Amino acid sequence: MRTYTNVKDLGGLKAAVKEALEIKKNRFAYKHLGENKTLLMVFFNSSLRTRLSTQKAGMNLGMNTMVLDINQGAWKLETERGVIMDGDKSEHILEAIPVMGSYCDIIGVRAFAQFENKEDDYNEKILNQFIQYSGRPVFSMEAATGHPLQAFADLITIEEYKKKARPKVVLTWAPHPKALPQAVPNSFADFMNEADVDFVITHPKGYELDPKFVRGTKVEYDQNKALEAADFVYAKNWAAYEEPNYGKILSKDRSWTVTTEKMGLTDTAYFMHCLPVRRNMIVSDDVIESPQSLVIPEAANREISAQTVLKRMLESL
Repeated sequence: MRTYTNVKDLGGLKAAVKEALEIKKNRFAYKHLGENKTLLMVFFNSSLRTRLSTQKAGMNLGMNTMVLDINQGAWKLETERGVIMDGDKSEHILEAIPVMGSYCDIIGVRAFAQFENKEDDYNEKILNQFIQYSGRPVFSMEAATGHPLQAFADLITIEEYKKKARPKVVLTWAPHPKALPQAVPNSFADFMNEADVDFVITHPKGYELDPKFVRGTKVEYDQNKALEAADFVYAKNWAAYEEPNYGKILSKDRSWTVTTEKMGLTDTAYFMHCLPVRRNMIVSDDVIESPQSLVIPEAANREISAQTVLKRMLESL
């Protein structure tokens, strides 16, 4: 596997989940694969779970790991061609990327949507430059439009906790004080559409996601109706996708917050969220602290999803 940016890169999803669960039983069984190999993680944006889980995954596989925070201890990078570099950016990304590639064997990149240009965001301008110019296998640690390590961990968690062969999984929009990218809901939809689940998306009108991720999924604008008989409730905020409101907040309607009353509409569903979460905006204290909350095991599985991806990349070197 040379790249990991979406669900299709994993091939057969059932086989990928089975492999991940086997890795979870013995995280050090493939330590020989990473011996004398180096993982470079490049962060254009902040991280807690992604940084720690991916670094731990690399260490489990015997890899040396390096972390580079762009704009924090590194030269500021120019990403546009044709720019006269007379400002505060000292290095161009087209020189920086192949230099980074010369120091490592695999590269992980984290670069969020900027909400300045929808075309640039949805063309994954930064991530794709690493794929094109680094000369190394590259995986997404959350890009402008997707977070496939998170979605893979989410699916692993659902497989571990499901009580029926084909559970009902609901992705619900929830309010947030800031405009957030569509990356997490995009990838969650991407994965759920390939998994054996009954998948429903619910959000206020105006928050429709990119059709290439939604595909044929049922979209329900009545949250209460969507939550009926749900087995898993995945709450997440995202800003508007459609023009002319791309990247904008259209609503902070607190009636969409996931509360005990909302969860009471479900079939004793598990609650999921990628973290970090705004309590009492996205979800109430009592729901996230309840026995049905999976946010901690879900976060722990980030190590497993990352390790599965890294194992496959190492095997392809």
